[in-house]
Amino acid sequence: MSNISSVKLKQVSFFILLILLGTFLFLQLSSFLPAFLGAVTFYIIMRRGMDYLTIQKKWKKSSAALLLMLLSFILVLLPIVGFINVVYSKINFAILHSNEVLMAAKNFANSIQTKYHIELISDQNLQKAGSSIAETLPQIVGATFNSLITIVMLYFMLYFLLVNYLSFEKWLYKYLPLKKENTTLIGNELKTLVLSNALGIPITAFLQGLIGAIGYLILGADDITFWFVVTCITAMVPMVGSALAFVSVAILFAANGHEVKGVLMLLYGIGVMAVLDSVFRISIQKKMGNVHPLITTFGVILGVKLFGFIGLVFGPILLSLFILLVKIYMNEFAEET
Repeated sequence: MSNISSVKLKQVSFFILLILLGTFLFLQLSSFLPAFLGAVTFYIIMRRGMDYLTIQKKWKKSSAALLLMLLSFILVLLPIVGFINVVYSKINFAILHSNEVLMAAKNFANSIQTKYHIELISDQNLQKAGSSIAETLPQIVGATFNSLITIVMLYFMLYFLLVNYLSFEKWLYKYLPLKKENTTLIGNELKTLVLSNALGIPITAFLQGLIGAIGYLILGADDITFWFVVTCITAMVPMVGSALAFVSVAILFAANGHEVKGVLMLLYGIGVMAVLDSVFRISIQKKMGNVHPLITTFGVILGVKLFGFIGLVFGPILLSLFILLVKIYMNEFAEET
């Protein structure tokens, strides 16, 4: 009995040490979690491509990995960088000319107040807005720098995942403390989740941006490229979605004296963009992974809070994975209790 107690004590002590050390390492490296999630996401998407190039085409693993990484950079990251540059240039202009922007907002608010006797914004709120704008530029620069570091770390980890993909998967199958069928289930479900969120959400947002751009073009909005980008980005935000874009365009129309165009923009946004957004979102995500809309909504809220903009994709994946692990746990251990 004493021997058993001694072994048990050593086991528990070693387990506690592992937990403490693992927690410490996780906290120190938590800033690289978005890069790791991005690497895993790209890995799952490129997994079949690695098989095709290395097994069927007899390529070296390093060459195949570099080709797939280059394609992902051209097809995915370059458009994202372009989107960010378009938005950043406008935000930077607004910050550098914050006084003009605030005066334009004040003049518009005064005209509405005079015409309809409605106070939209007070002088005190305008002063607060000016202070907020002045503090925004350093945050944007910092966010841009952090994004560059995340991308570098993402591709650094992705290369080793792709080059060692067979041994990596064998290691997971060997050391995950689950039944073989549950390990396989996690792999299949994770692939479905990644395809549904990492591909489904951006595709839905892009289609919504195209629909919005058509409306902006017909009504004669200024800088359609910028508003297309804004619509794509806001379409990934739950609940409000692209309304953040088309309502802003409608307000700008009204502010410039085009009230009829403003009303038409609102009607187009509500009657066309909002309806098609629901159709795209439900049909595309149902086809790719049948992820429940509530999981997507709360996952996006969670992801943005944890990771910022890229949490729009990773949040739903994490939430869906948590629900999947609960199901696996019940399947793995329910019979033993």
